[in-house]
Parts: sequence; C-alpha cells; structure tokens
Amino acid sequence: MTGMLRVAVLALLLASSGGARLVFAQDQRSPYAGEDRREIKALSPGEVAQLLDGAGMGLARAAELNGVPGPRHVLDMADQLELTDAQRAEIERIEDRMHEAAVRLGREILELEEALDRLFAVGPADPSEVERLAGRIGQRSGLLRAVHLLAHLEAAAVLRPAQIRRYGVLRGYQTAADPRHEPGHDMGEHEPQHRPR
Repeated sequence: MTGMLRVAVLALLLASSGGARLVFAQDQRSPYAGEDRREIKALSPGEVAQLLDGAGMGLARAAELNGVPGPRHVLDMADQLELTDAQRAEIERIEDRMHEAAVRLGREILELEEALDRLFAVGPADPSEVERLAGRIGQRSGLLRAVHLLAHLEAAAVLRPAQIRRYGVLRGYQTAADPRHEPGHDMGEHEPQHRPR
C-alpha cells in the first residue's frame, strides 16, 4: 500500500469512527427530554385533562373491540340505533354513573401521581413510600379501567342484538353483511337481556 493510499484509508477510518461516535452521542438523548418541565412528570397535560374529565382513554378497548358497545357512543348514535325512550334513559343513567366514578378515580390518581412526583423531586425517595404510592396508583388505575369496562357491559345489556350489530357497523368494526354474532349476547332479537331500570 502506498503512503498516499495509507493516509487516505486512515483518514477514512478516523472520519467514520468519529461519525459513529456522533451518532451514538445523539442516540443518548432521552425520548422524555422536555417532559421534566411538566407539572406531573409522568403525565402529559392531555392525560391530566382526560383524567379530570372522566374520559375513556382507550381503557375499554377490550369491550369495544369485542362487540360490546360503550354508553357514550351509544348516546351519540341514539337516532341511528333507533333507541327507545326507555333505552335512552337507561343508557344516560349508565353514562352518568360511569362518568361520576371515572372523575372521582381520575382525581385520586392525579393526587397520588403528584405525591409520587414530589417524593422524587425532594429526594431521596423512600423505597417503601415509592412502593406504597405506586401500588395505590396501580390499584386506582385498575378500578378506573373496570368502571369503563363494566359500563360497556351494562349498556350492551340494554340493547337488542340488531342494535349492537348496527353499532359495530357505524363504528367501522364490521360491515352490514358481516355474519358474526356479537360475543356475550345470547338473547332474543327483540328483547334486551334485562329491562331498563
């Protein structure tokens, strides 16, 4: 290898290793950068707003995507689903109960998240207190999810099978010709599983 060629290869190797170091250094930037300025570090402003509002936040997808309608969407499509006055009134009661419980639990979760955030902000965080708060957050979050899922079950029990199928079509989960029977519903075509209260 000639001297000039040796110098060119060495320069190329040095340049590429420097570039690799630069890429590696850039990869070290956290995807959380900037989130350290949040009021509650673990939650975005949007997530805080949803918890305060009792929003669904996708917590009931296990029900929704398995053909079990949610009360809020049922009310939004009341005319298209041809709800009776009795059905509409019962679904409204279900939605109101769900919303009230979700708002209460959302506030509790936010208070616990604030306490956990403070624990680390003032530091050093006590491990037993971290474990206690994290456990309470998990428990309250699980209850919040259950509130939304159970409201789907209650709403579906008020509807006729044809209305549930129509719901699936309107929500884009199935076509009008889809022969699937909605899971969890073995009731007569014209009778809800139980009469609205």
